[in-house]
Amino acid sequence: MTSDSDSDSTDAQDDHATVLFDLLEGNERHVDSLADGYFDAVRDEQHPDVVTMCCSDSRVSQEGMWSIDRPGAIFTPSTIGNQIWDVEDGERFVDGSVLYPIHYTNTEAVVVVGHTGCGAVTAAYEVASGDEEAPGPRGVTKWVEALVPVVESGLESELVDTGIGSDADTAIIDQLVEYNVHRQVSYLRMAESVPSSVSCYGFVYDFHETYGSEPGRAYLVNLDGETDPRAIAMDLPDAYADSVSSLLY
Repeated sequence: MTSDSDSDSTDAQDDHATVLFDLLEGNERHVDSLADGYFDAVRDEQHPDVVTMCCSDSRVSQEGMWSIDRPGAIFTPSTIGNQIWDVEDGERFVDGSVLYPIHYTNTEAVVVVGHTGCGAVTAAYEVASGDEEAPGPRGVTKWVEALVPVVESGLESELVDTGIGSDADTAIIDQLVEYNVHRQVSYLRMAESVPSSVSCYGFVYDFHETYGSEPGRAYLVNLDGETDPRAIAMDLPDAYADSVSSLLY
């Protein structure tokens, strides 16, 4: 006779096996789809045009959002809350996964990509509001706590509207997502470890139709420190006007 616990254990093992098999099958399709010479240009070195620091959220595909399907195009680190800094003994410094391509692969552009409905910003907002403590385990706590001062600054600023009506928390969090992107870009532009020749762009990836009616669009909210959508749009071809927006400016 099989106990309920034995049955649950077997089901869990089957689920794990399914995940593994899906990965293996997916890689088979990947290998089969590659054209001859796919890696020839990058087999021995890489010179990506841009490093994109994106949130680690599974709904946000770094290559997918830019429709990139070739190797060597972008350097793709990610962190909880798309934070470009690391923190050690209370000191902040630019994360090595951002600095490596800048200093060693001749990459001259950094992109920070936040996204609507960000769980890390939500957690930091709940801590800043006094409703919750930073969630664990320790590795998660570190990143959420690093965001709390950013969220607190946003709430105290005149940029984030905290007096909105229904679904207030959702609207506030999405504003804080953009505020965080601006803070990350500002930190990069002021960091001594980032050469002044490096361009810094800030985007918010929107799959909730918060900025517009096209889910999956990445909205340019910061262009080398410029945050006024009108000024940003003037620097771009008219064809990209729909990709410029802001909840704050």
